Amino acid sequence: MTFDAAAPGTSAAVWAADARTHDRPPLDLDGATALVVIAAHPDDETLGAGGLIATCAERGLPVTVVVVTDGAGSHPDDPRIGRRRAGELLVALDLLGVTTAPVLLGFPDGGTREHREGIAAALAAVLEAVVREEPDGTTAGAPGRILVAAPWTGDGHRDHRVVGEIVRELVARDAAWLTLLAYPIWMRHWADPDHAAVPWESMRALAIDARRKSAAIDAHSSQHAGEEPMLHARFLENFRGGIELFVVEEAAPAAAPPAAPLGADYFEALYARRDDPWRLASRWYEQRKRDATMAALPAERYSSALELGCSIGLLTERLAERCDALLAVDIAEEAVALARRRLAESPSSAAESAAVRIEQHDALRALPKGTFDLIVLSEVGYYADLDALDRLVPAIEAALHPTGALVACHWRHPVADYPLRGDDVHARLARSSLERTVSHVERDFVLEVYARDGRSVAEREGLA
Repeated sequence: MTFDAAAPGTSAAVWAADARTHDRPPLDLDGATALVVIAAHPDDETLGAGGLIATCAERGLPVTVVVVTDGAGSHPDDPRIGRRRAGELLVALDLLGVTTAPVLLGFPDGGTREHREGIAAALAAVLEAVVREEPDGTTAGAPGRILVAAPWTGDGHRDHRVVGEIVRELVARDAAWLTLLAYPIWMRHWADPDHAAVPWESMRALAIDARRKSAAIDAHSSQHAGEEPMLHARFLENFRGGIELFVVEEAAPAAAPPAAPLGADYFEALYARRDDPWRLASRWYEQRKRDATMAALPAERYSSALELGCSIGLLTERLAERCDALLAVDIAEEAVALARRRLAESPSSAAESAAVRIEQHDALRALPKGTFDLIVLSEVGYYADLDALDRLVPAIEAALHPTGALVACHWRHPVADYPLRGDDVHARLARSSLERTVSHVERDFVLEVYARDGRSVAEREGLA
């Protein structure tokens, strides 16, 4: 989609005259516990969700506003425009009743695609912080009640699309807590009510205080004042009415997960067919992932480590080189036998000298007794169901030494047999009492390190 912002565009009167603008189902705010509004540029939050912001603020809900870019692209020759737009944002939010300072990420205007990974990490951190503030039991099996308003991905502006896509992915990862409300902005300019791209069926309407929102729009004067305004009065009229529209996509019904975590029989059957069911020894993907896992370990050496789900012992062999004592467990008897054989035949002198024990144990039912300064949860968590995961995470927290680290790594793609996805596991870890100190996310896997001591490696060594 391309469009000319200088062109007149569709008038507010055309949109207002269409019955669909007024007969959309109401946006349900009952039960909402917090609002996070994410904008690509300063003023998007006011145009797209200013009425929602004011409504939630009046209800006493915590409101967090996050602006991804500095907005400097509107006047590239003015070195002060970024600072000016940030000041206008503060005034607008004050008019809307927001008392909390906005989060200004400061990425370059127009550069969201080039900085996609950094933006995703920064927004994930904000959302995780908001989720951490939720009281226990908020979800109770219902859809998430933390509302996340973000640009609609079909809006036609690249920054809006990229930020919208990022937020959509993050909300999908933590749908038990979050509900996405997508707000269109430029759609009102390039489309008309009969345009095929207008998602009428997914739209929900919120009645708002139009005068309050209009005052907040006026605060962004750098965008609409002067002889050559960026936003023309005709365009802004689309946002001065008494209704805001949000695209709310209904979640598809999920397939019923298995009633219980996968048991020993499932894995014994896999090993009966092949000694290395996942081809851990032959795939470069697996070797590279082990290298990444070892590189993520924040300490040079560990006195006592626990590996949950060791399979045939390839990662176990590497961990033994960095540990004085290592307990590796697996639910499958055949896996334990293969791992013991591998460690016995290991050419690594470090592995030979380490005190390595490999035992058959179902860690999803109960952790082995003891305290460990390293716990490795690699490609195991998604074998649990939600109840088992809710037991496992606190058990890991209790078993971790105060100076220790939890290293977690999981495949992100869905597997029909598994009760959970890797992202589900890491979303639960993010709500633990531990602090995330490392986050490496690829399309295929997520690798994270959690610790009670949140200092970085450089900070621990006195370098930072």
